[in-house]
Amino acid sequence: MRLAVSTLGMPGEGVAAAIETAVRFGCEGLELRLHPDTGVHAGLGAAERVAVREAIAGRGLAVAALAGYIRISASGPDDGVVAGLRADLELAVDLGASGVRVFPGGDDIEAARRRVRAVADLCRERGLRVFVETHDALPTGAAVGRLLDFVDLPEATGAIWDVLHPWRHGENPARTYEALSGHLSYVQIKDAVSAQDTTPCPLGTGSVPLEVCGELVRGFEGWVSLEWERTWYPDVEPVEHVLPGARAWVTRYASR
Repeated sequence: MRLAVSTLGMPGEGVAAAIETAVRFGCEGLELRLHPDTGVHAGLGAAERVAVREAIAGRGLAVAALAGYIRISASGPDDGVVAGLRADLELAVDLGASGVRVFPGGDDIEAARRRVRAVADLCRERGLRVFVETHDALPTGAAVGRLLDFVDLPEATGAIWDVLHPWRHGENPARTYEALSGHLSYVQIKDAVSAQDTTPCPLGTGSVPLEVCGELVRGFEGWVSLEWERTWYPDVEPVEHVLPGARAWVTRYASR
């Protein structure tokens, strides 16, 4: 396991501050939220992309993933979705990221297959993946697993297990892990007050079954990212107060 921290937890701080936080707390990488407010998005010019990549690599960090907002299985025309996904993937190439996070956004898995196939060659050529998160219309491992089985492009896709969403929709973690078997590429850890109240809280102080999830992914060789959602919950404590717990969680479950 390698620990990354999402810039979602550092609203308004910019890339430089995110780098310093990640280094200070022993992270190996950053999960970069794609949004103008973070300073990282597909509209960056060539020189800006080089500057971001060099700033991150210069401190010994990797870009674990780009957290994009493309909705891969939303209903509607393909053109805009494919264009946006391609732009995010090209940014991933320039920043040295392993892939781009997408949301389902709907349950049209036929549309998802068409859209991933449209960028599959780019993914193969550049070693990238489209990471589908357990989220919104397809919040469970079973749902995302079905989507990725249907897309049937394992060399270009992967699953992000956000440990909150399947659990709060009633899916047992063991079922989530089983359903994502063969697809799991990335894990996002977090804790929350309850399944009904998703206000973030430090790891181990809420209701998400993090110990069960940890045992299931023990020895996992991919990225584990702390997704501290302070952007959406500005009154919660700073990510610096939560990162030590994330480092302890990764250390505990890193070895088989």
